[in-house]
Amino acid sequence: MTETDATTATRLDALEAELAHHDATIRDLSDVVTKQWETIDRLTQTVDGLTQALASIADERGEDEAGEEPPPPHY
Repeated sequence: MTETDATTATRLDALEAELAHHDATIRDLSDVVTKQWETIDRLTQTVDGLTQALASIADERGEDEAGEEPPPPHY
């Protein structure tokens, strides 16, 4: 093997190692993003449920849609 072949083989090995590292990093980041989307979806559902519950309570209390309470009788 000539010196050029050895240098090329060394460079190729370094590039393959770097590519493997990048692939692992991309997989890890993809997993993190997937978990974040699952959390966002769960939180969105929770907020929607709480919004509906508050609207239902406001309807039962006779409050208008702005969520303001009627003035007290002595006002």
